[in-house]
Amino acid sequence: MSAALTCSAADLSSLLGPNATAAAEYICGQLGTVNNRFTDAAFAIDNTYLLFSAYLVFSMQLGFAMLCAGSVRAKNTMNIMLTNVLDAAAGGLFYYLFGYAFAFGGSSEGFIGRHNFALKDFPTLTSDYSFFLYQWAFAIAAAGITSGSIAERTQFVAYLIYSSFLTGFVYPVVSHWFWSPDGWASPFRSPEDRLFGTGAIDFAGSGVVHMVGGIAGLMGALIEGPRRGRFEKSGRAIALRGHSASLVVLGTFLLWFGWYGFNPGSFAKILVPYESGSSYGQWSGIGRTAVTTTLAGSTAALTTLFGKRLLSGHWNVTDVCNGLLGGFAAITGGCSVVEPWAAIVCGFVAALVLIGCNKLAEMVQYDDPLEAAQLHGGCGAWGLIFVGLFAKEKYVNEVYGAAPGRPYGLFMGGGGKLLGAQFVQILVIAGWVSATMGTLFFILKKLDLLRISEKDEMAGMDMTRHGGFAYMYYDNDDESHRATQLQRVEP
Repeated sequence: MSAALTCSAADLSSLLGPNATAAAEYICGQLGTVNNRFTDAAFAIDNTYLLFSAYLVFSMQLGFAMLCAGSVRAKNTMNIMLTNVLDAAAGGLFYYLFGYAFAFGGSSEGFIGRHNFALKDFPTLTSDYSFFLYQWAFAIAAAGITSGSIAERTQFVAYLIYSSFLTGFVYPVVSHWFWSPDGWASPFRSPEDRLFGTGAIDFAGSGVVHMVGGIAGLMGALIEGPRRGRFEKSGRAIALRGHSASLVVLGTFLLWFGWYGFNPGSFAKILVPYESGSSYGQWSGIGRTAVTTTLAGSTAALTTLFGKRLLSGHWNVTDVCNGLLGGFAAITGGCSVVEPWAAIVCGFVAALVLIGCNKLAEMVQYDDPLEAAQLHGGCGAWGLIFVGLFAKEKYVNEVYGAAPGRPYGLFMGGGGKLLGAQFVQILVIAGWVSATMGTLFFILKKLDLLRISEKDEMAGMDMTRHGGFAYMYYDNDDESHRATQLQRVEP
């Protein structure tokens, strides 16, 4: 610890009088030292806040693992948990080598970054290692979303390939467009260069993270096709239920907890006053963001609860958990720029979007074991539209920098320019991810590297690919166990 600063009359007495210049230099030097200490403290506080947020976001990987494990049949538990571990591990290496540079490495075209590969010439004046860690946690979250869509039927090598490609290239390019200061659609660009004068606002990633992961999963599941037994020849859907509602609920609460790093943490700094000398500053915005996140998820959960009760006649905990997460995915894009009451609207509509997307998926015989494409893709898209409707002028200027005449939400009196930018974001993300990930999954299918054999799928990947079951448990649709049970009861 550095020595304490001292400045007393005794220190100054010998310098006063004719030597006033020296006294002034001494005093100014001491004040400069104090100022430097305050600056150092501010950097330390902001970096500590960002690191803590990164840890929270990383903890969501455990939430994804538990949610995925509970949502698949027991015979595939070990497989889906291993893929979640490797999403983080492979994502860490490839984001370090390529992803961060493509996302935030600085560019002159606004399309892709081209500096800081393997963190060369890093840290920079604007970014430190805490920022890299935080962005890596976001990248692997997108990969974790995709793994749920193609669960229970995908070869292990395909997971490794798509996860590396998504975190090392596809996701970073999208995050560069909307989050890098020089991205072509970034709201941080100079006013004359912003898309429609505003740029697309996606604060914590309804589009950048959730739509990217959801659409990547959509392409994989469409190219692979549904799980065997999911739909009858007549087209009637057969429920292939996950084996543990307990794991689903555990995973949901872990994700809820991690979302307080995902959304409030996206401010990156906490020690930023909005009004100097007052109690109102970025810390207030962070608190408001945590509140809007909570309200949107809670509203979506309750809406899903009663909506599914009317449709199916049951109080289904898994549906409620998915509804809750759908509300979170939707509010993520606008959590910092909307009022708490608007977050309730966001969550309510997000639940309806999720229910509608699930109905549509069933009609077209689309199979997604975790509803990831519907939840993250559908609710993420709604979240971007929501920003264009409900973003408040005051909050937009606080978060993205005050600018006279800057567009904000249509329903808040800000015109339609921001809404237009949000629709552009939806279209370009859908097009980019479909083109890149769709091509990758198609190539993997042609090389016979995508889907496992029918025999392995029916037996379960834990036994055929990973050397044994995660634990002794029998699914309702396990024909071999059913036959064994019948033999035991026969005389």
